[in-house]
Amino acid sequence: MKKELGITSDKFKETSEWYEQVCLKSRVADFGDIKGTIVIRPRGYYMWEQVQKYFNDNILTKFNVDNCYFPLFIPESFFKKEAEHAKGFAPELAWITTATDTGEEEKAIIRPTSETIIVDSFRKWLRTYRDLPIKVNQWANVVRWEVSQTKLFLRGREFLWQEGHCIYKTREECEKDVIGILEAYEDLCKNVLAVPVIKGRKTPGDKFPGAVDTYCIEALMPDGKALQMGTSHYLGQGFMKVFGVKYMGEDEKEHEPHYNSWGVSTRLLGATIMTHSDNKGLILPPGLVKNKIVIVPALKKDNAERVLKYAEEVKKTLSKFNPSIDDREGYSMGFKINDAELVGTPMVIIVGDKEIDDKTVTVKIRDEDAKEVVKLKDLDPKSIFAEMHERLYQKAKAFQDERVVEVSTFEELKKQGQAGNFVKAHYLPSDAESEESLKAEAGGVGARCIVTDEKSKGKCIYTGKETDIVVYFARNY
Repeated sequence: MKKELGITSDKFKETSEWYEQVCLKSRVADFGDIKGTIVIRPRGYYMWEQVQKYFNDNILTKFNVDNCYFPLFIPESFFKKEAEHAKGFAPELAWITTATDTGEEEKAIIRPTSETIIVDSFRKWLRTYRDLPIKVNQWANVVRWEVSQTKLFLRGREFLWQEGHCIYKTREECEKDVIGILEAYEDLCKNVLAVPVIKGRKTPGDKFPGAVDTYCIEALMPDGKALQMGTSHYLGQGFMKVFGVKYMGEDEKEHEPHYNSWGVSTRLLGATIMTHSDNKGLILPPGLVKNKIVIVPALKKDNAERVLKYAEEVKKTLSKFNPSIDDREGYSMGFKINDAELVGTPMVIIVGDKEIDDKTVTVKIRDEDAKEVVKLKDLDPKSIFAEMHERLYQKAKAFQDERVVEVSTFEELKKQGQAGNFVKAHYLPSDAESEESLKAEAGGVGARCIVTDEKSKGKCIYTGKETDIVVYFARNY
């Protein structure tokens, strides 16, 4: 059977199959041998490195947070100390058995998140108010085993992420950084991924296990499902109490610090791929692509040496954009251009006899159909790539803005949510059970977050009670 090289599914009609093909055929990722695991290929891992670089250079520097690393294995006894946390993660845990130094056996968990083991370290490090705040971040892998419906990058049993953990003297400074980090995540999505998000606070039934409050950013994908892109949690003092984390204050009395944690994962890569790519293949903001330019020589039998020499000149001129020359034999120029589009090369440059004679290049930008002839000396890829990034962001934002619909009844909520929209409605959230009931009755349309910067009087679309809380609803991954 002939293997199809290009994308054979439609982005908006067969989103799931289309997305899988883009990830695999653009050589960004592959499936691991165990369900729910992923092989991130060099092209995909470069994307993650750019997220890390922006994060380390901007967010961690701004908030004065240091990178470190904590163990992959967490003792069962640690995890059970915070009851709500343990209950929330119980279905997702992957267990191992290990012998302790005393010869006794204690079950251990492969890290699903690191609050417990990091808090235990805080207990050892913290002595007086002079030690505060303590702010650390780690880049790590985590395992959450309950996932049955897996999807490359978006849902898996193992994934990569960063997790920040900080403790403070006061609730005010702790919560200030919770919000500050969330806003920094929003900037990361815009400046690095060109993905627009909405931000807000999770409803009581959807907040992080053990948190007082969870804040999040969410993006709407092409299939009309919301994707949680990042979270920032105010965890209060609950973990401090059960782990005995205390410090001597200026008043010479013992106090418990306030705690927050926050994280984003390789889910960001999936969101970026799904948001921008098309039926030809991968489209990425140029900053996420290592080889930003491919030069395709228009070769004939009698001009090969001349054209390849000019291609090398172009490559040297544009060297800071890591260009490559596609001089593969046995492939047509059309095939090479299509292949460059499939793998998401931001710029294709075509050179042949006419370009040599005129000292020009023919330029094709990945997200545009037209080709343009430009003098080599006037070509400015940096500006072109900045314009492409902004174009991708504005296109994605227009799509998301068009899908925000306000409703006032439950039937409208159900209809608009199942149609693939972000639905805004008055809602009085109470607990996980009632939120799950609403979601079941609405055919999978559930609360994504409370709009924190908008309040107005209205009636809850589920109970009819008066409320000033406005919530975004959607189907979700």
